[in-house]
Amino acid sequence: MELDEFRTSVDEWLAAHADELAPEHAGHGTMDQQMAQLNKVKRLTFDAGWGRWGWPERVGGLGGSTLLRAYLGEAVCSRSLVEPGLYSMTEFLAPTMIGYGTPELAATMVPPLLRGDETWCQGFSEPGTGSNLASLACRATRTDDGWTVTGQKVWTSLAQFSQRCVLLTRTGTPKSAHRGLTALFVDMDTPGITIRPIVAMHGTEEFCEVFFDDVLVPFDRTLGEEGQGWAVAMDLLPFERSTALWQKAAHLHLRLQELLQAAPSGALDPGRVGEVTQLLYAFRARSRATQHRMAAGERLGPETSIDKVLVASTEQAVYDLVSEGLASEVVLGDDPVSAGWRAEFLYSRAATIYGGSAEIQRNIIARRLLDLGSEA
Repeated sequence: MELDEFRTSVDEWLAAHADELAPEHAGHGTMDQQMAQLNKVKRLTFDAGWGRWGWPERVGGLGGSTLLRAYLGEAVCSRSLVEPGLYSMTEFLAPTMIGYGTPELAATMVPPLLRGDETWCQGFSEPGTGSNLASLACRATRTDDGWTVTGQKVWTSLAQFSQRCVLLTRTGTPKSAHRGLTALFVDMDTPGITIRPIVAMHGTEEFCEVFFDDVLVPFDRTLGEEGQGWAVAMDLLPFERSTALWQKAAHLHLRLQELLQAAPSGALDPGRVGEVTQLLYAFRARSRATQHRMAAGERLGPETSIDKVLVASTEQAVYDLVSEGLASEVVLGDDPVSAGWRAEFLYSRAATIYGGSAEIQRNIIARRLLDLGSEA
């Protein structure tokens, strides 16, 4: 299906099913409500066929350009049907399974994720090793029955809702650094896993600590080969830092328009509005170019750090403007709409941290794209 035909058909379908797709909760909602809404939208769009376009047929998709699924994400996020960060996790976890899982495993596991029957999480960050994955300590040891995993992960988004985890572990010696890592696909109901949600400053429990105490993982749940975990991570992270941000771009555009309509007359400086709008459109243009590069079959790499720097600065700029134009709502409002603005403003403070800090991204740009050499 061509993109123009797909766009028209999806827009018509979304309009016709607006009542069925609409959130049952008002405003930002709790994490339970957001997840229920996400899974509902994924189920309805999958069953109607729209959620299968842009994914390979061998994993339950209908084929076609990746731009098709990008537009579906844009469409549901620009209508406030789903929270973009939650929706976009499929965009970097499913390609990892498709690229590194066995064909049989991918064919079994990906369809429930696309349909919203399952949620997956990403077990990368650890205490003290958030952006330095090469120093992680969570260890997987070979036994007669499979891998035995022991260690801790932190900032694991949606772990409490997840049935599966793409887990990065150490299987080599500490001296081997990134060459000693292996990626595993773990069932989250396996004995020995303890999940502790973390209440963030915006009031929700999106992140978790996850503890692994002699957790048995079958060898056939290894993603790629033993010792190939760094390659898996370097394949996943560019998706997390680029194509998954297209939905965020749509949401930020929507929120800026809503701000301009809701802010009292004179509350916003026109010059600041112009600066933020320019930044938003620059980010959207960059993100669009990345989507088209992926659709053309180009491999994504360190250049996606530019996308990540742009989304962080854009997200914070938009919500800084929100704090100026809707100050009383953000600080004092207790209705669902005000609570939504406040939660998103607070969450935007983490934009320069999540998915790899801004400092790390700028180092990648400097060293791997501009060839400015290593740090002194």
